[in-house]
Amino acid sequence: MASAQLTIRKIVGIIGNAIALCLFLSPTPTFRRIVKKKSVEEYSPIPYLATLINCLVWVLYGLPMVHPDSTLVVTINGAGILIEVVFITIFFVFSGRPKQRLVIAAVLAGETLFVAILAVLVFTLQHTTRERTMSVGIVCCVFNVMMYASPLSVMKMVIRTKSVEFMPFWLSLAAFLNAGVWTVYALMPLDPFIAIPNGIGCIFGLAQLILYATYYKSTKKMMAERQPMIGLSSVVVRIGSEKVAQPSA
Repeated sequence: MASAQLTIRKIVGIIGNAIALCLFLSPTPTFRRIVKKKSVEEYSPIPYLATLINCLVWVLYGLPMVHPDSTLVVTINGAGILIEVVFITIFFVFSGRPKQRLVIAAVLAGETLFVAILAVLVFTLQHTTRERTMSVGIVCCVFNVMMYASPLSVMKMVIRTKSVEFMPFWLSLAAFLNAGVWTVYALMPLDPFIAIPNGIGCIFGLAQLILYATYYKSTKKMMAERQPMIGLSSVVVRIGSEKVAQPSA
C-alpha cells in the first residue's frame, strides 16, 4: 500500500512539475507585449520577484541534505529560477522609471543575500535533516504564501478600475491549478510545509479567477471604447503635422 501511495505521489509530482512549468511560463505573452511596446506599462514586477525568492528557498528545501527524496521539488524550482531571472531582466531593461529599476536591483540583492545566509546557518548550526526540514520548511511556507499573495496589489487595481487588462488570465489559472496539484502531492504522505501554503494558494488563485470572470466583459467594453479614441488621436496628430509642414504664404 505504501509503495502504491509513493507511486501515485510521484505521478502527481510529475503532473505538478508540468503545471508549475506552465505557471512559470504563463507570463510569456505579457513579456512579449513588454518587448514589443518597449515599456512595462502598468505591469508590476512584484509577482516575478516573489516567485524568484520562492523558487530559491524551495530548491534549498529539496536538497538531499535538507529534505531527502524531494528531487521533483528541486527540478521544477531550479527551472523556475532560470525563467524568473529572464523575465526580471526583461522587466528591468524596459522599465522607464529609474526608481523602479533601483527597487528591483535592491530586492534581487536582498533575496540573494537572504538565501545565502539561510543556507550557511542551516548547514552549520543544524546537523540533522529533521531540523533542517523544519527550519527551511517554515521559511518556504512564508515565501510560498507571499508568492501566491503577490497579485493582491493587482487584484486591488482590478476592483478599483473594473478592468482585468493587467491581470493575465493564464497566470491566474496556472497558479490555481499549480496550488491544487501540489496540495494533493503534499497529502501523500503529509508534508505540511508544502500542503499549507499551496492550500492557501488555491484560495488566492480562485479569487483571481472569480475577479476575472466578474470584470472580463467590462474590460472588453473599455478596450473597445478606447480604440476609436486612439484612432481619432492619430488622425488629429497627422492633420496637425501636415499643417505644420505646409509652407507659409
